[in-house]
Amino acid sequence: MLTSRQRVQAAIEHRETDRVPCDLGATTVSGMHVDMVYKLRQALGLDPPGTPVKLIEPFQMLGEIEPDLQEALGIDTVTLLGTGTAFGFKLEGWKEWTSFGGTPALVPGGFNTVPEPNGDLLLYPQGDRSALPSGRMPKGGFYFDLIIRQTPLDDGPLHVEDNLEEFAPISAEELDHYRRQAEKVYSETDKAIVLNLGGLSLGNIARVPGPALRQPKGIRDVEEWYISLKTRRDYIYKVFERQTEINLANLQKIHQVVGDRPTVAYLSGTDFGAQNGPFVSPRIYRDLFLPFHRLVNDWVHQHTSWKTFIHSCGSVWALVEDFIAAGFDILNPVQTSAADMDPVELKKRFGDRITFWGGGVDTQRTLPFGTVEDVRREVRERLRTFGAGGGFVFNAVHNVQALVPVENVLAMYETAREYGRYPL
Repeated sequence: MLTSRQRVQAAIEHRETDRVPCDLGATTVSGMHVDMVYKLRQALGLDPPGTPVKLIEPFQMLGEIEPDLQEALGIDTVTLLGTGTAFGFKLEGWKEWTSFGGTPALVPGGFNTVPEPNGDLLLYPQGDRSALPSGRMPKGGFYFDLIIRQTPLDDGPLHVEDNLEEFAPISAEELDHYRRQAEKVYSETDKAIVLNLGGLSLGNIARVPGPALRQPKGIRDVEEWYISLKTRRDYIYKVFERQTEINLANLQKIHQVVGDRPTVAYLSGTDFGAQNGPFVSPRIYRDLFLPFHRLVNDWVHQHTSWKTFIHSCGSVWALVEDFIAAGFDILNPVQTSAADMDPVELKKRFGDRITFWGGGVDTQRTLPFGTVEDVRREVRERLRTFGAGGGFVFNAVHNVQALVPVENVLAMYETAREYGRYPL
């Protein structure tokens, strides 16, 4: 009988085995909102009412997917995260907190929210309340919107170091964390380990505003950043060049401590697509991003056994060929609700050259608003389409959101287990 690790490895190598492997929570883009994790655990009878769920990613408000939930749903993957968060505080010093949805949660000690008079919540870089807040959750909301704290830009020279402040050589403490966690998860489970390296993303718009920095400098306004891809091309190129140098040095050190225990390395979370098409043109991708993506992918493939993972929301049909040319093995989330992202055409055109990780059910319409039978029908269709010949790891399109009916989530994973067996 295959282990989960073997099953995922085979899928990425485009081989059919006993069944299509399933993911939940192995990456920060294939997880579940903390409210939904709580409801799911309650529905499955895994906890007494009121048992808190750990919040492990405060930007997207993701809940921890613990081993008992993995087993209940038939999950084949497990995450390997660093100790930090997008807001610069560490995953430690846990304390109780209740979400607007009424979910009892445990949040890191740096999760120092301060209610505004109107009920909004503010979050601070590195948990430092003496700094300007970098995140705001509207009253009754589900996520923290990043606060733009752009210092005035003029026509004078920009300093590359200003847009690199959050990128630095990895610490000995962080390396020891990766080593210990990799050894633990590899020895205690048979699941495929996904190494999350979100800091490697070039131009990830969740990081450009510098939510972890007390006083961000450089280009930190989202609109200005995208304009700069065209108007300040040489500056952006130098930022990416230096960031890639740092990334490669860190990758080498991480590999020295985790070895080939991970199956997958999540290398890029930069979004290149909008609902109706790419908002970064193929020409700009090839000029500014592809050369550095190729450098990192080449290093990984030459020195490790890891398979490389790129996340990009939206309509990226026009860029998939370039993602393949850059050396990525896996594409996520496969947003089939976006323009030109038809599952049949994606599989036909690219399915023998890149693994689709996601796309298992539409999270914009079907999962939140469809019936249980709608969910079952779509999951069966996606299994048949994407699963043929391997090259598919089942997951919803991006993270499962807070208000999805729990019966739809249960139906999604029940159907994946029932109909995901080969032959499809």
